[in-house]
Amino acid sequence: MAEIIAIANQKGGVGKTTTAINLAVALAAFDNETLLVDLDPQSNASSGLGIDASVGDRNIYSALCGKIEPENAIRQTSIEWLDILPTNRELAGAEIELVSEFSRESVLKKTLDKLRPMYRYIIIDCPPSLGLLTVNALTASDTVITPVQCEYYAMEGLAYFMNTVNKIKGALNPNLTVDGGIVTMYDKRINLANQVLGEINKYYGDKIYKTVIQRNIRLAEAPSFGQPIFIYDPSSRGAFAYKNLAIEFLERRGGDVEKYSSSDIYVTEESELVYD
Repeated sequence: MAEIIAIANQKGGVGKTTTAINLAVALAAFDNETLLVDLDPQSNASSGLGIDASVGDRNIYSALCGKIEPENAIRQTSIEWLDILPTNRELAGAEIELVSEFSRESVLKKTLDKLRPMYRYIIIDCPPSLGLLTVNALTASDTVITPVQCEYYAMEGLAYFMNTVNKIKGALNPNLTVDGGIVTMYDKRINLANQVLGEINKYYGDKIYKTVIQRNIRLAEAPSFGQPIFIYDPSSRGAFAYKNLAIEFLERRGGDVEKYSSSDIYVTEESELVYD
């Protein structure tokens, strides 16, 4: 039965989609059946894996509206063990359509519950807002991970977001837990970044992920080629960081850390990600 993880932050530009894509890819490379759910109408997670969901109805919007069964909306990616439930810009209207739905906060939960037996992990890339789509994601999830950029305004909004998480936990999803925060876009040369890093560590305590995602041009370039960092530049610092993040993620869940730590993620001739 899958664990559902929301990658969420109401602030945009914090590395949320990059984290969702590359964490999902790394988990799949470590032989975990993984589904990435693109719940952002901008569809960056879909395009970041080379998936064009602009044509047809095989997308999360159609599944939420009941036009097709969720399993029929799933698409395979070029990466073994990784599927995606893509989206297109029609999803932007879903929040309006869901307003009149009975139990509108639980529509995504009902959709994903049908898919839980098929996967080990389901990762949701949430939109950069606290609208009905994000509320649906948090209601459907078991855990939430929050990427936090090392900037003052990102830190300022963190308390507000976590207050929302606590409200959803109290009213809609009592089983929701905060898995932790991930520091992204870190540049150790900037004094403010170091100060914010210290504040984030104080805020999350032992829940903060030890792996820090530093600013990396290769990470920024990869989405424009429709590739995760492990295909675009597997030797980059970004690939190394997200591999370590996946290992730390699995370690928290009792995974065999030594097995993964001694392995490198690379691309075979068949364009399938594996570890060796």
